[in-house]
Amino acid sequence: MAAAYFDSGRTDSASFELFVRALPEERNFLVAAGLEPLLDAVEQWRFDEEDIAFLRSLGQFSDGFLGHLATLRFSGEMRAVPEGEIVFAGEPIVEITGPRIEAQLLETLALNVIGTHTTQASKAARVGIAAQGRAFVDFSARRDHGRDAAMSAARAAMIAGASATSLVAAGRALDVALSGTMAHAFVMSFDDERDAFRTFARAFPGDAVLLIDTWDTIEGAHHAVAVANELRSDGVSIDGVRLDSGDLAVLSRKVRAILDGGGLRDVRIFVSGDLDERAVAALIGEGAPIDGFGVGTRMGTSEDAPSLGVVYKLVADARGPKLKLSEGKATLPGRKQIWRNEDYDVLGLDAEHSEGRPLIEPVLASGRRLAAPVPITRLRDRCSDAIAALPSRLRSLDPADPSYDVRVSGELSALVDDLLAVHKVG
Repeated sequence: MAAAYFDSGRTDSASFELFVRALPEERNFLVAAGLEPLLDAVEQWRFDEEDIAFLRSLGQFSDGFLGHLATLRFSGEMRAVPEGEIVFAGEPIVEITGPRIEAQLLETLALNVIGTHTTQASKAARVGIAAQGRAFVDFSARRDHGRDAAMSAARAAMIAGASATSLVAAGRALDVALSGTMAHAFVMSFDDERDAFRTFARAFPGDAVLLIDTWDTIEGAHHAVAVANELRSDGVSIDGVRLDSGDLAVLSRKVRAILDGGGLRDVRIFVSGDLDERAVAALIGEGAPIDGFGVGTRMGTSEDAPSLGVVYKLVADARGPKLKLSEGKATLPGRKQIWRNEDYDVLGLDAEHSEGRPLIEPVLASGRRLAAPVPITRLRDRCSDAIAALPSRLRSLDPADPSYDVRVSGELSALVDDLLAVHKVG
């Protein structure tokens, strides 16, 4: 498309918007995420010599077009919903405006980054809702779909309220808290479970979380008590124990009783093992004495809804607003704004005015970001506030009835009617 635009001289400005056509069945809302990584990528976006050489080897592109790509940098602007805000189907998450070739070429990049991060953050937000204020940690890296996905999953989880991640690379890159415990292999490396616990506790005095279910969970709990009391005189304490298998509700009660009986009332119980929001909600609903959750595969891969129907559509160019009428895939024309009210949103044209808080704001101009990257802690606070402000029915893990109301403004509706008349539809 870019080559055809170039050959025909179609280098005018165009506006594209990225949005989600419909929410997955298990989602009442989405958490907008991925904007900062997208801004980084757009600022660094370019075709280097190797890229140009490969494209030339395909034998499909003119030297003039390849020369154009060799000097190409994004020179346009971007508007977006801030990361951590809540969005709904049909609402623009990102709008990109610039020379048509530049804006068109960013399509796959924008869809990949925003779609992946928003998918992961929206899933993690459900885990946070289920946890009801108890800590949850991102344990997903080992089963995420590649290294980049592991990093984005950790970042998304932190935005959505996770207290830490087990992925050290993410902790370093994002300056966020890290959390880790021992593996079963560590315990199995010792003939006596107590020796494993002693060794680990001495290595991390005060911070050690002991995995107690390698052989027998109840015996492991007693061993943890014995080792903790033995090492107390040396100034070594344990922070918690972890359960990774079995009936976690039943075992957590038995382990709590053993810890309390051994004078370890301050030692926390942490659980992991194929958890998601519904498993977490069930454990809390049963009154299980669990202090924190390690949530991995099902959160990082958003197992129940592993992708979003994100699309990137032309909405305006130098000749005016654009309307797509494909059956089941129609789009609304024009550059837009979202105004948030207490229990509904208004989706309208950017130039109009409406009651409510506007969500879409400028983030990049002339190819450069307008502000420094926002710290994860601020994104997490924004997300927490946005979720808390939702109508209570939307904070359910079950589909909300009714769903959230997104209203199309009168001016936008009138524009649609005008364009339908131009296309002689209706």
